[in-house]
Amino acid sequence: KQPKHMPRTLLTATMLTLARSAMGFGTRFGPAVRLRPAVHLSSHALHRRAPVVTAAVSEETDAADEKVAITLPNNDNSEQLLRIRHSTAHVMAMAVQKLFKGTKVSIGPWIEKGFYYDFDPPEPFKDTDLRRIKKEMDKIIKMKLPFTEEVVTREEAKRRIEEQNEPYKLEILNRIKGDHITIWHASKNQDGWWDLCAGPHVATTGDLPKDAIQLESIAGAYLFGDENGPMLQRIYGTAWETADQLAEHQRLQAEAKRRDHRALGKQLNLFSIQQKAGGGLVFWHPKGSTMRNLMETYWKEAHVKGGYELLNTPHMASIDLWKTSGHFDFYKDDMFDQMVVEGDEYQIKPMNCPFHVLIFKDSPRSYRDLPIRWAELGTVYRYERSGSLNGLFRVRGFTQDDAHIFCLPSQLTEEILSVLQLTERILTKFGFTEYEVMLSTRPDKAIGTDDIWDLATNALEDALKQKGWNYGVDEGGGAFYGPKIDIKIKDAIGRLWQCSTIQADFNLPQRFELEYTSDDGSKQQPIMLHRAIFGSLERFFGVLIESTAGDFPFWISPVQMRLLPVSDDFRPYCEEVAARGREAGLRVEIDQGGRSVGKQIKIANQDKVPCYAVIGANEVEAQSLSIMCRTQGDEGVKLVDVGAIPYKQVINQMELASKAGAGAIDVLLVGQDETTAEAR
Repeated sequence: KQPKHMPRTLLTATMLTLARSAMGFGTRFGPAVRLRPAVHLSSHALHRRAPVVTAAVSEETDAADEKVAITLPNNDNSEQLLRIRHSTAHVMAMAVQKLFKGTKVSIGPWIEKGFYYDFDPPEPFKDTDLRRIKKEMDKIIKMKLPFTEEVVTREEAKRRIEEQNEPYKLEILNRIKGDHITIWHASKNQDGWWDLCAGPHVATTGDLPKDAIQLESIAGAYLFGDENGPMLQRIYGTAWETADQLAEHQRLQAEAKRRDHRALGKQLNLFSIQQKAGGGLVFWHPKGSTMRNLMETYWKEAHVKGGYELLNTPHMASIDLWKTSGHFDFYKDDMFDQMVVEGDEYQIKPMNCPFHVLIFKDSPRSYRDLPIRWAELGTVYRYERSGSLNGLFRVRGFTQDDAHIFCLPSQLTEEILSVLQLTERILTKFGFTEYEVMLSTRPDKAIGTDDIWDLATNALEDALKQKGWNYGVDEGGGAFYGPKIDIKIKDAIGRLWQCSTIQADFNLPQRFELEYTSDDGSKQQPIMLHRAIFGSLERFFGVLIESTAGDFPFWISPVQMRLLPVSDDFRPYCEEVAARGREAGLRVEIDQGGRSVGKQIKIANQDKVPCYAVIGANEVEAQSLSIMCRTQGDEGVKLVDVGAIPYKQVINQMELASKAGAGAIDVLLVGQDETTAEAR
């Protein structure tokens, strides 16, 4: 209990010591590392590489954020790194087949942060085998075996594969087009180890930096990802140009693990996946639901201010709708099975788009009605294999923040620019201010005339230029029904996440025969834009958890302030303060009690509550709160002692902070300065 005679300075020092000892925070890393999506290359496959660019944003980057230990290269900007990873995969396969006789090999590509190889061993690998394999790899590296290329006929490749009794290589060969097959050897003569491969490789195994290579994990994997095929074992590894790069990668991996949204979701009691209900279905707990409601409310208000009207549509529709839209033919494998109701087939919806199209078609439209902007937070359901489900990042039921714009050709650029501005405003609200932007153009197979494609592509590009964003062009990377802009957001540790998309669509207006009456009385087809900002509410929430490590912005924190009574004697005062706070729209709760102040502080920090106050006799007597706030600094999350403030002033200032999207600490400290000035 707090003695009445304890000086406040001593009490504060005691609280701060208890709090800091309870925190156990990790280090904050600046967003200076750009990690690119995985590049999967099978033998003789060609991979389109688009340039990597970062959008220029209006907010300047703090100089402290630019300090990083090492800037990691990636497969797109370092040909040598790509060669190292590809060659290391081959060396690993050599080591495995030498140590585990009778093991068959399958594919072994480089990926975003390393490489893997799929194997079929006589006995399953164990985690302890990784060390043995790495030691054998080091021996092979020391031998400085040359990598050499050989081109053979398909018949010769087949003969050699059958001679080695490698059934999975034979399957790979059958998937390779052309009569000339490339083989890469890792040996001093062509009698040694080889594999079907298009390269590239380093000159010799001795060029591989063994201290920059690590084998990471073992996992199950179906052959070619086909769940009806045989189950193989996949060994993942990572490889870099230097040992320092490997150390930086390991540091970032540890930080990513600390931020894992699945673990934090459980720790902070935000959401769960209940296996009894089925995989990939999200249960939002009270605190998570509070945050979701805040996200939805802000999203809706921003859209209404932006000239959108909000829609709500059914969760299912007749199969005829999906046949008309084309989803039944082109998207069937990603849809759940149909249900039969009174002899009619119904399909649970994988998309919201056809529903918005039906509403457009429900009434005659004039050019004077356009543009029409409709937005919906619509829950959709898509079939995902159980092995691909991953927390909130890949689920079977999720909410898309869909919007569709129907406009005149002359309005297209202005509408796209408006979408870009709204996207930036919403993403910035959640703390995301760095993006990677890509414009994808017409593929070889596409519907629509050259004129309409040129119109839409030019409009997308003009809008990006007017916005002042840098962007890359992925030539031929658009959908068959229209060009698009993709926006990836960069999180606090430099990872990129695909979220926002702006997509022109020439398909649905044509399939549903959409039309409006033009100014000359003729019937014309409107331009249709698909648009999402979060992409998926669930996935975006997962990204937000990982980017903030659970230290959410004050305005969206599920609990904004927790009151910690020294004893039950002070609970009535806590209840009075909490009631006043809730009346002001703040989310205030009282610790359940029955434990020491130190324990209450520890739990408040574990729960990452942004502000908390220990309530004792001094606070009751002064009708004040001694506030401690968590804040993000250059060295990570830290506690700041705001000081004793009249509780009504605290509530007023926190209310302002919450509505303005500001940090509570900033507003409270400003309030303190003003109060001190008035007293002086």
